[in-house]
Formats: sequence, structure tokens, C-alpha cells
Amino acid sequence: MMPSDPPPLPEVRFLKLLVTALAVTMIAGLITIVALLVIRLPAQGRAPALPAAITLPEGVTALSVSFAEGRVVVLGQGGEVLLYSPEGALLGQTRLSAP
Repeated sequence: MMPSDPPPLPEVRFLKLLVTALAVTMIAGLITIVALLVIRLPAQGRAPALPAAITLPEGVTALSVSFAEGRVVVLGQGGEVLLYSPEGALLGQTRLSAP
């Protein structure tokens, strides 16, 4: 600013203050979001380990595999639900009836 320039209007100074405050707020928000992602994402834990082998009963084809409280749950194509231990031993079996 040259000495011969007129001083800025009060509205312009207020607008500069608002823009600066907005920039500081956005930077603080971005830092907060990144910090929360760094803190929270590793805390979710790892996927459970699958047993080395699971032997399905004769004629059963697996549709999906899930994990529940240290057990492996296998949903078969014909509505069978098979419950396995973490070592792969069959603990229980049931059949879901179609509605």
C-alpha cells in the first residue's frame, strides 16, 4: 500500500477479517477430520482368521461365510446354517425353512 493510497473502508477491513476467520476455521476442521481418521481407523481391528480347512457336509455349497463371537458361520445354498469352531470343527448345523 502506497502512502498516497486512501485507507481501506471499514467494510473491507471487516470482510478481510471474516475471510481470515473462515480460512482458519476450515484449516482447523480439516486437521480435526484427518486426526480423527488416523485415531479411529486402526482401532477397528483386523478381520478374524479363517481356519486352515472347513469340511462341508455332502451336497452343501457355501453361499456366504460370517464370523460371530469367535465362531465361523457358513450359510449353505439350500438354507443350511453351519457353525464351526475357529479350528474348523463342525459345532452345529440347522436348516432354515423358506417362508
